[in-house]
Amino acid sequence: MKNQYLEASLQQVPNRHILINMVSRRVRQLIEGFRPLTTTEGNLTHMEIALKEISEGKISFKLPDQKELAEERARKRKKRSL
Repeated sequence: MKNQYLEASLQQVPNRHILINMVSRRVRQLIEGFRPLTTTEGNLTHMEIALKEISEGKISFKLPDQKELAEERARKRKKRSL
């Protein structure tokens, strides 16, 4: 079952590093009590639920562009100098 969701998730998020971060963040949310965004049949683990949500497109990601990264770095430098 995991392989099915993993392969489908890799279609949505081709970068494995980003996928790992997305799954780990979502698993933490599910453990804290957040409700699944998809129907869960059977006895799925938190990881399988997260992978299923990603594969169904219910969770996505957006990489920041260079301008956003530069602004964030500037804010952090300014905060440290205070």
